[in-house]
Amino acid sequence: MGRKLFLGSVVLLLAACSGGSDDATPASGGSAGSSGAAGSGGSATGGSGGSGGSTGGAAGTGGAAGADGGVADAGKDAGFVDPVATAQPTQKVQGGFQFVEGPAWHDGTLYFSDIPANRIYQLTPPGSAVSYRDPSGQSNGLAFDGAGKLVACEHAGRRVSRTLVNPNTEVVADSWQGKKLNSPNDLAIRSDGTVYFTDPPYGGNTNELGFQGVFRVDASGTLHLESQDMFRPNGAVLSPSETVLYVSDSEQHYVRRFDVATDGALSNPSKLTDTSNTPDGMTVDAQGDLFVATSAGVEVYRPDGTLIGTLPVPEQPSNVTFGGSAGTTLYVTAQTTVYSIELSVTGVP
Repeated sequence: MGRKLFLGSVVLLLAACSGGSDDATPASGGSAGSSGAAGSGGSATGGSGGSGGSTGGAAGTGGAAGADGGVADAGKDAGFVDPVATAQPTQKVQGGFQFVEGPAWHDGTLYFSDIPANRIYQLTPPGSAVSYRDPSGQSNGLAFDGAGKLVACEHAGRRVSRTLVNPNTEVVADSWQGKKLNSPNDLAIRSDGTVYFTDPPYGGNTNELGFQGVFRVDASGTLHLESQDMFRPNGAVLSPSETVLYVSDSEQHYVRRFDVATDGALSNPSKLTDTSNTPDGMTVDAQGDLFVATSAGVEVYRPDGTLIGTLPVPEQPSNVTFGGSAGTTLYVTAQTTVYSIELSVTGVP
């Protein structure tokens, strides 16, 4: 989920096209929100999700993308490699955790959160996981910035933090207009240091803001509210060209896309695709394909929202990232276990 692109043997030319018209009216936006299951949004604590039915189709959710699918990073289909058809069988890396989330790959090591255990682990294959940061503020999503510092979304801490010299941390964001954040969940970091993060209420904290936001911290450290109309914003990932931000809504079961401006601001929100239940963490490969952890497994979509297929996982996945020596290993956190899937595509960890 960081932004350090693995370079494979093939240099991929990514064509960033303009988004669709995004002129959807409030009536066409979002999913119906009929499921409304409390707390099903893929967080370990997950206890404070509200009723989805009453807020389905919120204004600004977008609706379908324009006639061209609102595609950016579409890649060139002539060289397309099907990541599902060429995938190797899912392998168990290590189990026995309480609820794992937020995988991030950096310098040959996989980092991930165990939310109830209040701990961040590190695992250097083929070894076993060892504790990296304890306590972690019940961290969820993790990513590394350009300086190699670990940035974490903390449920209990109600903040986004950066680990300086472990265990010392600094605050990236913890409040908006004098009110505490809900429960930062997942994040994506642009190559210039801009941090995007989601803030649903899954940590069980009092909602002081009155909404669930998508936020941006610019390179100067200033916090910006980019969206406040998603019901349960959860997973977040940038496209390979960093011109699109994808955000999943874990209660209304869809993925939204935003255009990313040069200064990092988001615009033109539109629904990319509906998914299976509880879409959670996401990652992308170098072709621009989107890998989404859902109740069905890891669903893989083309940049226009077309479903390629689903990678099976023995437990319901919560998040995904690319790693491994060649950048072709998909690591999957799924309830009590970390899994891996060898693919024929390189990814953006």
